[in-house]
Amino acid sequence: MSQASISGEVPSMARRQFMNLLVGGSAAVTVLGALYPVVQYFIPPAKGGKGGGETAKDALGKDVLASEVLANHQAGERVMVQGLKGDPTYLVITDDKQIASYALNAVCTHLGCVVPWNVAEGKFICPCHGSQYDSTGKVVRGPAPLSLALAHVEVNDDVVQLLPWKETDFRTNEAPWWS
Repeated sequence: MSQASISGEVPSMARRQFMNLLVGGSAAVTVLGALYPVVQYFIPPAKGGKGGGETAKDALGKDVLASEVLANHQAGERVMVQGLKGDPTYLVITDDKQIASYALNAVCTHLGCVVPWNVAEGKFICPCHGSQYDSTGKVVRGPAPLSLALAHVEVNDDVVQLLPWKETDFRTNEAPWWS
């Protein structure tokens, strides 16, 4: 073979670089497309509104609206919603028919039973082992060692939002045990 015939069969360097770029780019897009769901799995979803709060949900998973809660419940009632981390949480309706600025986690601090509000006695009484909490969730009778956890309540555009309580517990004047 002559030198001229060999150079005619070899693709030009520009064509070779273009093909390498095309194959490399395709491989990169494929790998990134496969890694995207894996990376998204490790990033927690954003919930609720500002400040890291979560929107309170009702039994059907719908957003809790302040206007509906106040229209359907009387002063002094405790309204159960799905709160922070999906825990059952009580919204407190105040004597002036407003939603209190705090909510109570309904999980007993003894063994994790859901503690119902006892209207007749005006306190929470655990059905599992008899622990009792006053109307603010402060433990008044064991075996529960700690008061019910608190959450802040905010109403934004009529939607009830719950935010973590990180300040001093107003019932005990101690740092919150749940944070």
